[in-house]
Amino acid sequence: MTVNAQASFPPDVVAAAEDFVRCELAAVDASHDFAHIQRVRANARNLAQLEGLNAGAMALVDLAALLHDVRDWKYSGNHDATTEAVTTFLAGQGLDSETISRVTHIISKVGFKEELAGSNGSGAEPVPALSLEAAIVQDADRCELRKGELRKPLEHRILDAIGAIGIARCFTFGGAKHRVLYDPEVPPREGLSKEQYMAGGAQSTTINHFYEKLLKLKALMKTSAGAQIAAKRHEFMEQYLQQFHNEWNGLA
Repeated sequence: MTVNAQASFPPDVVAAAEDFVRCELAAVDASHDFAHIQRVRANARNLAQLEGLNAGAMALVDLAALLHDVRDWKYSGNHDATTEAVTTFLAGQGLDSETISRVTHIISKVGFKEELAGSNGSGAEPVPALSLEAAIVQDADRCELRKGELRKPLEHRILDAIGAIGIARCFTFGGAKHRVLYDPEVPPREGLSKEQYMAGGAQSTTINHFYEKLLKLKALMKTSAGAQIAAKRHEFMEQYLQQFHNEWNGLA
């Protein structure tokens, strides 16, 4: 579903959305706080510009990036909570049903769990192609840039889901969820399904999260810019994990 809207949203709608998101995320840990939203949003704008989206499509990407973590299932426990909350909020701002549907469609495709749907995590079946707008917000959530750095050397770009910030967010989230740091007796789950990923459970450790999700993101980037950015940060995570295991086993 490619968006062909021709106009941006009124400033008061965007301002209201910013206030709404700040309030919604006020009690969320630092792995998914408003600072994370700001980085995703800035990166989404940059990627949208690079991909040549028109003003209307860029506005939808911006709004979806802003709202994408509202009542996320990882915190709310409800897979439908984000769509319901965003729909109610946008309807209250006077947006028409078609526009609301476009925004919620983009948001629904952002999460890693959607990559697992239909393939049982094995990659044996292809995941349906995303719209360009959804691909941009998805990549923006996984690899974030400083605003204005799109054409600077790749090594100066900042990533949120992978790389140094991604590592910090991973441990922050694991701590907030009281996950075991590492247990060599609990191997990473192979062929992880959407249901298993969402369930978490006793098998979920913070270090396993690298193998079950973070190290897979490089291959799942949808835009060429996102794929290039991901490569170096992926290598950094591999180096970190090697050092972690060496220290755990008394080898470093």
